[in-house]
Amino acid sequence: MSKIIAIANQKGGVGKTTTSINLAASLAVLEYKTLIVDADPQANSTSGIGFDPRTIKNSIYECIINDVTAREAIQKTDTPNLDLLPAHIDLVGAEIEMINLQSREYKMKAVLEQINDDYDFIIVDCSPSLGLITINALTAADSVIIPVQCEYFALEGLGKLLNTIKIVQNRLNPELQIEGILLTMYDVRLRLSNQVVEEVRSHFENLVFNTIIARNTRLSEAPSFGVSVIMHDANSKGAINYLNLAREIVTKNGMEKESAKDKTEVIKK
Repeated sequence: MSKIIAIANQKGGVGKTTTSINLAASLAVLEYKTLIVDADPQANSTSGIGFDPRTIKNSIYECIINDVTAREAIQKTDTPNLDLLPAHIDLVGAEIEMINLQSREYKMKAVLEQINDDYDFIIVDCSPSLGLITINALTAADSVIIPVQCEYFALEGLGKLLNTIKIVQNRLNPELQIEGILLTMYDVRLRLSNQVVEEVRSHFENLVFNTIIARNTRLSEAPSFGVSVIMHDANSKGAINYLNLAREIVTKNGMEKESAKDKTEVIKK
C-alpha cells in the first residue's frame, strides 16, 4: 500500500509544484518507488519533470473521464524510482464534465486504487483552487501537505483551506490527516521571513515541519531544464532542503530503510 500525499493550497505561488516535483524526486533518490500525479490543468509538474503536455495522449483527465487505466497513462521519468501520471489542458474541463457523474468526488481515488501496491509514495500536485479536482485529490489522499510562503499575507486563505479539509474529513475521507505545514521561500536575510516562521509555528505548533525550504536559485532554474533540483544540482541548498523534508516524512511515517539512511549521508557529504 502506498502513502498518498496531496500538496494543496488554493493560494497560488506558494511552492506546490516545486514541492511536488522535488519531494517526489528526493523520495525516489532515497530508493522509495514514487509517483507524481499532476492534478493541475496548468500541467507544471508534467513540464517541470521533462514532458511536453501538448504531446501527452493519456493523462489523469483520460483516467477520470474516459476510464483509461492509470498504468496506460503513467510515464517513466529520467530519475530512477520516479514515475509521472501527467496532466494536460483538457483537465480544465474535467470539473464541468464530472458534475453529473455518480460518486464524482471519488473518481481520483478509484484511479489511484489501481496502482496502490505499485508505489511507496504517491504525491498529488493540486491546482490553486478548492474545486472538484482538488476535492478528488483530498478524498483520495491519506494526508495533505500545505505549503505556506514566508511572505506577507502568508496565512491568508489558510483558514478556508483548513475548513475545506475538515469538510472532506467529515463527509468524504475520515482518514485524511494533515501531514504538515511546509514553510517555503524562506530568506534568512529578511526579518519578515523570520516573523512569518514564528507566527506560523506559534499558531500551528507541531503541525509545522522542522524543514524549511529556503529561496534558492537552483530551485528556480531546475524546471526550465525539465528536471528536479536534485538532478540539476544535488549539492544546492534547495536539493538538501527537499532531501531533509523527504527524510522527515519517511521518519514520521515509520518507513525508514537502511539503504535510504546511507544514501542521505552520502548526499550530505
